[in-house]
Amino acid sequence: MKKAVCLLSGGLDSTTTLAIAQAEGFDVHAMSFRYGQRHSVELDRASAFARQRGVAEHIIVDFDLRLIGGSALTADIQVPKHDSADGMGTDIPVTYVPARNTIFLSFALGWAEVLGAEDIFIGVNALDYSGYPDCRPEYIATFETLGNLATRAGVEGRQNLRIHAPLMQMSKAQIICRGLELGVDFAQTSSCYDPGADGRPCARCDSCLLRARGFEALGLTDPLL
Repeated sequence: MKKAVCLLSGGLDSTTTLAIAQAEGFDVHAMSFRYGQRHSVELDRASAFARQRGVAEHIIVDFDLRLIGGSALTADIQVPKHDSADGMGTDIPVTYVPARNTIFLSFALGWAEVLGAEDIFIGVNALDYSGYPDCRPEYIATFETLGNLATRAGVEGRQNLRIHAPLMQMSKAQIICRGLELGVDFAQTSSCYDPGADGRPCARCDSCLLRARGFEALGLTDPLL
C-alpha cells in the first residue's frame, strides 16, 4: 500500500477525506495540530476517529498561533454567530487563521518526505465554505508546485508530490453523503468554532450552520444537534 499523509482536524470534512484516502487504497498516516485553537475538543474526536479507522499512525503537532493572533479562533475576538446560514457575510470572516493551511501543509510536506510518501490529503472545499483564501483550487495547485521544489526528495527525483483535495468541488450535502457511504460516524466529529466547555456545538457559528444546512439538504438532522 502506498503511504499518504492526511490532515485530520476531527471535523466533518477531514474525517470524510481520511475515509476517502483509505478507500482509494492508501496506508494513511494522520496529522493533527494543537495550535492554540479555542475549539480544541476537535483533537479528542480526531484521535478517536484515527483509532477507529485503524490508521498506520496519528500524530498531533504542537505550536501556538496565539502568539500572533489575528483570528477569532486564536485570539480574544468574538466568533460571529448567526440565526441561519443566510446571515453569513461574503467577506473573509474573522475566523480565518492567517496562513493556517500553508503551515499545516508545510508540516505534512516534511512528514511525507520522511515517510517516503508522495501523497497528501487535505479536506478543503471551495463550495460550502467560509471564503478562506487557502481553500481554493489555485492555492492547492500552487502549493503542490512549491512542494516539489522544496524538498531534497523532490529535487533528487525521488518524490513526485501530489496534494489531494477530494472535497474541493463538493457541496456539504455531497460530502456528508460520501462520508456516510464510507462509514463515517458524524456524531463522533466536531466542527464548531466556539463549542461549550462540554464540547457541545454552539449551533450558530458559520461552521455549525454550513454543516447543519448540509444535513438538512439530505432530509437529515445533524447528529450533534
